[in-house]
Amino acid sequence: MIAPAAPGPSAAPPAEPQAPPAAPQAPPAGPQTPPAGPAGALAERTADLQRLKAEYDNYRGRVHRDRLAVREAAVANVLRRFLPVFDALAEAARQGELTGGFERVALALDGEAAALGLRAFGAVGDPFDPRVHQAVAYRRSRLVERPVCTEIVRPGYRVGDHLLRPADVTVTGPAQG
Repeated sequence: MIAPAAPGPSAAPPAEPQAPPAAPQAPPAGPQTPPAGPAGALAERTADLQRLKAEYDNYRGRVHRDRLAVREAAVANVLRRFLPVFDALAEAARQGELTGGFERVALALDGEAAALGLRAFGAVGDPFDPRVHQAVAYRRSRLVERPVCTEIVRPGYRVGDHLLRPADVTVTGPAQG
């Protein structure tokens, strides 16, 4: 054990005055520790409730989006089954055989299908897109620079983002060389 030096003439005087002690540093940023006692318990419970509310709001949003997606898929599946009926009605109209009461039924059916989101697509002059067009014939021409639909054999249909059927088209592309 080291004995303290005795004060006296032989003791060395201090070299420099000591700097005042440094101020305590702030704790690092991060999760705050709530104060102790009832105020701390209240703050902790409030944070828990806010977290639960945010989780519940996210859950409700996911459920809403999922319900819309399921509804759209169900509507698409039902309307897909009616595509041959729409084709037959369109052909009858082109032949002039859709008159009187049958014409009114066809118009009502088209209106209801449109209200459910059914959209026909495929028009002469559309750029050919293999994601939504099915080429049933291909021709070459010096008059076009890129492939275009020049005849719609059978229209395509979609509901929202769901492709029910691609359009069957004749494509005309640029001539070689």
